[in-house]
Amino acid sequence: MTVRTEALVAAQGRGLSRWVSGLPMLTILLLTLMASVGETLHSRLLEIGGATWPEYFNLRVLDHVQAPTCNATPDLESAIDKAVKQRQAEMANDPFADVFGGAIDRSEIASSIEAQAAACAAQWQNWEHIQSLDTPAVRAFATFETGLSQGVVLVTGNRRVLLGLMLLFCAAAATLRRQHIALRPVETQRDDLVATVTQLLANGILTFSALLYRQQELAQAEAGMPLAHLFMHDVWVTGFGALTLISAWQLRQTRTDLPAGGRWGRSLLSIPLYSFMCLTAAAQFAWHGFYHGIAVYLNMMAELSALFLSLGLYVWVGMLLARTHLPQKVFALIRPWELPPKWLGVVVLLLTALPTAYSGASGIFILAAGMTLYRELRRAGTSEQLALATTAISGSMGTMLRPCLLVVIVATLNNSVTTDELFAAGARVLLLTAFLYTVYVLFLGGKSTLKVASPRVAIPGMLKALLPLLPYIACFVVVIMAWEFLLGRGLDEFSAPAILPIVMLMILAMERFLLKEHDPEHEAEESAPRGFGPAVMRATDDSTALIGALLMLMALSVSMGGLIERSGLLELFPHDLGSVWLTLALLMGMLVIIGMIMDPYGAVLLVNATLAPIALENGINPLHFWVMTVLAFEMGYLTPPVALNHLLTRQVVGMPTEWESLHGTFWQRNFRYILPVLVMGTALLIVTFTPEASSWAYSFLLGAPAPM
Repeated sequence: MTVRTEALVAAQGRGLSRWVSGLPMLTILLLTLMASVGETLHSRLLEIGGATWPEYFNLRVLDHVQAPTCNATPDLESAIDKAVKQRQAEMANDPFADVFGGAIDRSEIASSIEAQAAACAAQWQNWEHIQSLDTPAVRAFATFETGLSQGVVLVTGNRRVLLGLMLLFCAAAATLRRQHIALRPVETQRDDLVATVTQLLANGILTFSALLYRQQELAQAEAGMPLAHLFMHDVWVTGFGALTLISAWQLRQTRTDLPAGGRWGRSLLSIPLYSFMCLTAAAQFAWHGFYHGIAVYLNMMAELSALFLSLGLYVWVGMLLARTHLPQKVFALIRPWELPPKWLGVVVLLLTALPTAYSGASGIFILAAGMTLYRELRRAGTSEQLALATTAISGSMGTMLRPCLLVVIVATLNNSVTTDELFAAGARVLLLTAFLYTVYVLFLGGKSTLKVASPRVAIPGMLKALLPLLPYIACFVVVIMAWEFLLGRGLDEFSAPAILPIVMLMILAMERFLLKEHDPEHEAEESAPRGFGPAVMRATDDSTALIGALLMLMALSVSMGGLIERSGLLELFPHDLGSVWLTLALLMGMLVIIGMIMDPYGAVLLVNATLAPIALENGINPLHFWVMTVLAFEMGYLTPPVALNHLLTRQVVGMPTEWESLHGTFWQRNFRYILPVLVMGTALLIVTFTPEASSWAYSFLLGAPAPM
């Protein structure tokens, strides 16, 4: 067998594996997508039906409405006589009729019967009118509309189950592939042993907690208390039990692809973050006798199932983007300017802010385009540390731009701010952050020229590079216009989870069917995926483990938030400090600490329940507080010990390899961490304190009139 034949056979095997592992996840994602599209489409169909047939809301349920049972033309005299006799019989059998009763008024009875006859005639008239309007066109339209309604209700009514299946199926994929997020990758057999043992313990604790919570709920149901969503307990117990079995099986398998040995101290850093959070939370909950605490907070997470399912769609969008040539073609647009490293970094941050917002600001964009960003920065002469720092910070720049999911969650949890207010402030904070990045890079980024190419040379090259982008722009515009004119909705934070997957699927289909382009990562390989189906399955398969790693981290972050809330630590925070400046300083410090150790999606739930009321009681404007909060979480993405964006950057780029990164001074070895902290820390200080110092600064930074 030749090398080429072996490569083709291996590629076919990988393709079959992707179909087997990715098909269930693709089903969940498509059901979620169809539910989002179906809700908008059904609303639009009701509008069209009501505008086309005035009685449509009666016609659509005509099959379920029976004809009136009353007599439209009764014999009034006979009916009156019958009613009078019935009344006389009742009075004869009533011993108190002489005391409380009175003479029978035949005229009142006659008026009542005549009114009933008139109402009956009106019912028959309305029935006959609706029957006359029932045409084959109405029936066909109503059949489609009601069928769609039933399908949408079926899916949306089971969003909890979809979220549970998505979390557990993807967590199983992440466990089998050993892709859970940790502070450092597994490099030795000892690292793998420590990581696997802690996952086994964590998954066993999750199973035990879910089982205890299920038994408690059943006991309460037997005592007469109402019980809702019992099936979710079965999902959690079965799913976490399966994860426990997977970890037990992995513990028996020695990884021969890793070198033996390793140091225990370094191995502890390979523990998945979700395992560390689970073990910590379980120990504290057990100390307080709240053994099923983790399961309780998992069910609280399910209350926001629609939002977390949207996160799965955003991850899928990011992985579909990675299967296209769009990132490379966007960079080809700015390449003719021959930007020096410092200016290129600024342009990269501004260009990536919007895609970051559209991917949910969860670091997905780094996985989708991080390697392209890093390569372009390095090609321009950027140092390794600065390129890593810029790639990591690019995943957080759009956290407050429309339609970022994190901002939607903030607005969903409380009524004190709106998404429009937060997004307006977010655009200004983005410009502030980009300006600060520019200043720090100019002074700290080392020596480099600031010259750019001549416009006479750059503009023709830029226009030439623009031509290949026109089909991509057309795909985006076609979907947006169709959504606007056919469904009556534009692109916003609520429609983005449904629109963006459709846009990316269209772009992927265009590349494979019309442009005949191959997978961007393997263009030179004979085994490169060439079809639309394999590309979609590759993106779905890549999404599966990533969604599992992120959702497990978020789920345990919610539990950690519940632990902090129940511990009473935040209650030690004085509710009235007497100084708004002291309040802002303490809140800022606590928000940064929370952002450093928790995923932002779980941290929002904690802050909304604990710190937000304190801020309002001390006179801090809600918009100011939540902008400060989201920016602190944005900084948390980039700050150790977790530094999620740096972990994701490491996953796509790899570990630093240059001499300065390995053996240089502390500043040289850690510049990729220091620069983002300086940029975000300075922005956070400005956003925290200057709005309170000046009404002009409040309006300038937050884009809203200063409160009186």
